[in-house]
Amino acid sequence: MNSWRDQILKEFTPKVALLTLVADPDGLLLEERILEGIRERGFDLIPFEDHVAFRYAYESKFRARWDRGEQTDLVVVLRSPSNDLAALPYDLLQVGRKLSFNLGDIFPNLSYPIVTALDRGDLDSLYEAQTKHAPGQMGDNATKDFILRHVFEIAPELIKQPSDLLRVLLRRHYHAQRIPAILDDRLIQLLRQRNTFDDWPLETLVPDREAFFMFLQERWPIFLDREAAKGFGVREDKGPYGLAVEGPVDLPFDHQDIRGYIDNLFLEGLLHPVFHEYTDILSKIWVNIGIRTDPSQDRSSRLKKLIESLQASTPAEDARYIDWFHFARGWAEMVLLSNQQGEVISEKTTLSIESLQTHVDARFAAWLEKRYAGLVNLPPVPPVMLHHVPRFLARQIGGDRVAKIALLLVDGLSLDQWIVVREALASRQSGLLFREEMVFAWIPSITSVSRQAAFSGKPPIFFPNSIQTTDKESALWTQFWADEGFLPSQVVYARGLGDGSLESITEALSHPQARVAGLVIDKVDKIMHGMELGTAGMHNQVCQWAQQSYINTLLGLLLDRGFRIYLTSDHGNIEAEGCGHPAEGAVADLRGERVRVYSDAVLRNKVKERFPTALEWNPIGLPEDYLALLAPARQAFVRKGEGIVSHGGISIEELIVPLVQIERRVS
Repeated sequence: MNSWRDQILKEFTPKVALLTLVADPDGLLLEERILEGIRERGFDLIPFEDHVAFRYAYESKFRARWDRGEQTDLVVVLRSPSNDLAALPYDLLQVGRKLSFNLGDIFPNLSYPIVTALDRGDLDSLYEAQTKHAPGQMGDNATKDFILRHVFEIAPELIKQPSDLLRVLLRRHYHAQRIPAILDDRLIQLLRQRNTFDDWPLETLVPDREAFFMFLQERWPIFLDREAAKGFGVREDKGPYGLAVEGPVDLPFDHQDIRGYIDNLFLEGLLHPVFHEYTDILSKIWVNIGIRTDPSQDRSSRLKKLIESLQASTPAEDARYIDWFHFARGWAEMVLLSNQQGEVISEKTTLSIESLQTHVDARFAAWLEKRYAGLVNLPPVPPVMLHHVPRFLARQIGGDRVAKIALLLVDGLSLDQWIVVREALASRQSGLLFREEMVFAWIPSITSVSRQAAFSGKPPIFFPNSIQTTDKESALWTQFWADEGFLPSQVVYARGLGDGSLESITEALSHPQARVAGLVIDKVDKIMHGMELGTAGMHNQVCQWAQQSYINTLLGLLLDRGFRIYLTSDHGNIEAEGCGHPAEGAVADLRGERVRVYSDAVLRNKVKERFPTALEWNPIGLPEDYLALLAPARQAFVRKGEGIVSHGGISIEELIVPLVQIERRVS
């Protein structure tokens, strides 16, 4: 077999049984490409996690069709610690075909507990290595070493000097690789066996991405001092540096294996250029990307290089979702840079951006049509879609009876606008630490769909009666946490935040029983709906708001009361140009600027005839009568030629939103 997936997918032959029941203790059927393969064979899949939610989907979508004599291929997946299907309802067990899959069967010679810790997307490399090297029976440590070498390309015995270690850490953290803690511990153990890295805080730098980038940022000016002294006879500053992250002071940034990473880190905003006394000298060599000179020239140079980088790194059609998350980070930096420039941007650069937008919009839309349905059923840890977030938060609390957690949902905040907010917050509170991840919003990317999913912890198909409004959010949020064992008095929900007084929310958060808070900040959404100056105007006004006291005071309030804070958004936004109003009268259930929603396919088809490049979106995870027509790329259903900032579509800016843990640095 060419892939571990073949062993599973060969069992899914259409028209063999109406119902297939699968025991899947290791979540193999919820891997991206397995889901895609199952769907391509004509199967629908429902994970069995919540009895009530499952019964609703099963009865409404499949049982009724079977009663009408229709043929379907349904897969019910039970993820439990064993291969036993007994937890499934009796009526399913009576009629269903039964299958079972686990990692022990696929990797029989490797330690099962170690393999189960891996992200399922990393199994490809492991299967290839197993096939190529045919290892014998391995224990825990041998399995860890095998995985480190063949999956993550880390050979501890070859890490002999600082440049070797730095290269390994750069590759790991730049690509945001998710390496299990047991493998990090093994790597640290092996490195500690030699004396070379005694002064390196490996226990911090190996697993902690943000701490590693802070470690690099603090040492970059030191390296510049050394370069100025070494190459140009300038006196090196030997004064105290006041480093917050312990470890060696001098790093080999100029090593040939390191320089390429450093360029990309500055391009994508993971490291920040600094002022230097000898800028005129250092700006003439390769380190110039990390030095502040003329702000306009810096932005122009960085923007040009960033465009070239994005052109070369656009994810392929078969990319994993994590590849799009990584790409979205650089994309957000490009959006921000290009709108900071204003009319300074050359015509050539403008054309390059427009060409790149057209290419990326088409590639992303094609990828979504192929892969989006699979994202819905992925496990909630790590969270991939907004409805995963509440379950992810519940896992963070675990069995801790005193832990507190807060979800701040900033309505309408795009990833590029989050960068603006982050910089404004950091300028006012230097002690804040931001652990940045991303999640997908729902399609269509509108508040009543995506925000309710974020607070209910469920796909929108499970709240059909409130999908046109947000009035049920408080009840959905409270119900989710009630199912997790929390009392109503322990759950806080508030909306309409963003400016004004914090008195009422202070009282709610200060209640001795308050442990879970869901807070909706709608200031950015208000800015967006009144915006007449495009994306640049959004950045300007969002920056002004973030520099004011409200959000800073709210964060301080939560942190002072012991809340662990996560910030996200229900959707982003883009600058779009009008392509004309659909003349549908009152037949549309929702008349958005980037999306129209109909309850009848015939009505949607009629409007589609007038806008042939609009996209008829299948109701994935939505009620079956929630039929969306998405406006063409970077266009809106408003007066032709009119420019607006809006949302509802499937651009990267609208669909990939921040998920950020905010905490105070430990001094």
